[in-house]
Amino acid sequence: MDQKLESHFHKIEREHESGLTSRQILDLLAGLGVSFSEATLRKYVQQGLLPRSKRIGKKGKHQGSQGLYPASVVRQICRVRDMMARDLTIEQIQREVLFVRGDIEELERTLTKVFDALLEASESARGEPVARAVAVDIKGARRMASELIDRLSEIESRLIARAELARETG
Repeated sequence: MDQKLESHFHKIEREHESGLTSRQILDLLAGLGVSFSEATLRKYVQQGLLPRSKRIGKKGKHQGSQGLYPASVVRQICRVRDMMARDLTIEQIQREVLFVRGDIEELERTLTKVFDALLEASESARGEPVARAVAVDIKGARRMASELIDRLSEIESRLIARAELARETG
């Protein structure tokens, strides 16, 4: 994936940490020049290519709820469409390619929340010797978590490359 598109995905994910509605997803994809419909979004979710939305209640009495997808769904849609353009079938994508990507991204989001909460909790003891030690521990754990995410992504990439090579030679 080219660097400009990658930085655009990072920007979307930063700006929409709480999630995206289906309408926002379609608008963002249209801005990227990607033709995509609500029906296709539902189909991808049903096929397990994308995560399900989480229902979030709207503020106010009797306002109902709306579905929010993780912001990384825009990246995933583009990835799936790219793989389909390379003649991978839905079954191949499900089995060989996307089997852990969503889980890795969810793990990364969860770890970020945990570290942010730990850091915020340690702020109350600022200036105390224990606070400095905890900050050092958090920094070390964050580095280890980043290395874990990188390692898992590398393993996934190698498995994807193996699957693509097997498909090309098979």
